[in-house]
Parts: sequence; structure tokens; C-alpha cells
Amino acid sequence: MPHRTFISFIWPSALAMILFIALPIVSVGLQSFYVQHEQVIEVVENCTPFGCTESTAVNTEATAELRAAEPLGRFNGAGTYTNRNHLAFNEIAEAWNTADSMSAFFKQVLNLPFYKALAFTLAYTFVVTPLVIILGFMIALAVNRVPGVLKGPTIFFSLLPMIVTPLIGSLILFWMIDAKGVIGGTLQIIFEDPNLSLKASPTLTWITIMVYGVWHHAPFAFVVFYAGLQTVPQDTLESAMIDGANRWERTRHVVIPHLTPLVTFIALIQLMDNFRVFEPIISFNASASATSLSWIIYNDLRGSDGAMLFGSAAATSMLTIIGVCILLAPVILRTWRANRRAA
Repeated sequence: MPHRTFISFIWPSALAMILFIALPIVSVGLQSFYVQHEQVIEVVENCTPFGCTESTAVNTEATAELRAAEPLGRFNGAGTYTNRNHLAFNEIAEAWNTADSMSAFFKQVLNLPFYKALAFTLAYTFVVTPLVIILGFMIALAVNRVPGVLKGPTIFFSLLPMIVTPLIGSLILFWMIDAKGVIGGTLQIIFEDPNLSLKASPTLTWITIMVYGVWHHAPFAFVVFYAGLQTVPQDTLESAMIDGANRWERTRHVVIPHLTPLVTFIALIQLMDNFRVFEPIISFNASASATSLSWIIYNDLRGSDGAMLFGSAAATSMLTIIGVCILLAPVILRTWRANRRAA
């Protein structure tokens, strides 16, 4: 294809990527080096017939003028990245010097907000992603063998978890595991414990959120694998049958190698999506037991005292982007090497 023709095709997409992806990331990165201005405090003298007293008050006019003059806030450099709410360099160094064992050190580190959220985010990502791939593949194999008359309804019901809005789906599961819900009430009857609660245990909360993640994302993997199964060479499968290969051997040596590029594609998408887990934590009201990097961003922008912490949220966003890039790098590098060898 001539360069001129290629440029004429690619420039609309390139322009959109610059406007809606590159520039916002640059803007967020710039904001991460600034923090909010402190409120201007002034001393006010209050006089009464019995004497005068001094007190402090916020000078709203001076504060507004300061924020208008420097809308990005006060320059903080890398301080936001290294403070206690993020990478916490000083706190980690102190924990290293004071902890009497590695378990005590990790316990102190995992009590820090960023590392606590990172631990759940990584656990969720590395548990849900492979389970989604395996379950989606198994569903695709099963649906592919369903008779033609039943195939349509089976596909529809298999896609329901993906059709349901994530927030609604997680709320439904949240109600089901409640003490008065179907799952929660059943478990109380089975274990004969009226005080049993899935919401009270951090471990069970993690498991519940991960189960929801697998349930919600498996249909995507199913759709991709099911489409890929329609392209498996029938001649190769028939040759394997003639050679005496059973169903498992045909799946292992013919189907799975043929679908390997799709496995890579699903893994890339799932790694990105799962690393940004957010909706289940909000729907399950599970922030006391499980927080993610996306939840930290939401919490900073919500602001406990009404002030949105744009700098803190921006720093967490940049660290999340870096984390996604680190997760995707091995998969992308492996794919690039495989394509290079094939070429």
C-alpha cells in the first residue's frame, strides 16, 4: 500500500487516539505532580462586652484567589507518589528496620492503603483471568456440541451474565448472599448457624467478588472461543479421528493449538479489565475488606471532607497504567517473538 494511501486511512484513528487517549494521559500525569492548595487561615478577633478573644477562620476570598491563580494546585513533584497513601517509601523503610520477621514486614506493608489495594487487585486479576479463560473454553466446547435446535437458546442463556449491567449483576449477588438472601439463608440452614454471614469475613468477601468476576466475564471468553471453534479445520479433526485420537486428544493437539492466538487475545483483554476491578467492591459495599486501585481513585475523587483530591487520584491512575503495562508486557513480548519467528 502506498504511504499516502496508508496515511489517509490511518490519520482519523491516530487523531482520535491523540485527542482521547494520549492527551488525557499526559494531563493526568501532569496533575499528579500537584496537590490542592491549603486553605488560607486568618486570625479573627471577636470582641464582646466582657473582652476580646482571638480565633482562626478560613479566608474564603484569599483561598479562592490562590486557587484561581494556580488552578493545578501547589507543585509537589514526586511527593504524592512517595507519600503514605501511595508507594510509602518512608513507611516501608521503617517497617524493614523495625519488623522482626518477613511475615511481620509484609503484614505492616499490606496495612498501607496502596499496597492493600494492590494485593487485592493482583489476587483478583491472577485468579479471575485464568478461570475465565478455562470456563469460557469449556462452555464453548459444550455449546458447540449442542444440537442445532437447542443451540440458539443455549447461547442466549450463556450470554446473560455479560448482558446484565455489571452494577446490577453484582447487586443481585450481594442480595443473594445476604443473611435473608437465597445463598446466605441456605448456608445458615446447612451449617446450623443463624449468625453465619458471608459479608463479615474478608476471605469470603474476596472469594465472592472473584466468583462474580468469573461469572460476569466468562461469556466474553465463550463468544471468542465459540467463534474460533467454527474455524477449526475439519480435515485435521477427521484425520485425528482416523488415527484413533479420542475427544480429549483431538481437543489437546488440534483445537487448543488452533485457538492459541485467541487465548492471548482474551488474556490481554481480561488482564486490563480485571486490573481495573471496581463495580463489585461498590455493589458489595466491601471496601472494609477489599479495596482496589480503581476504588482508591474513586475514593480520592469522592473526597471525605468534600474536597476532591485530584493530585492523589492522578498519581494512583498513573501507577495503575504502569501496572497494566507491566502485566501486558510479557504477553505482548511473547506474541511479538512468536510472530517474528513465524515470519
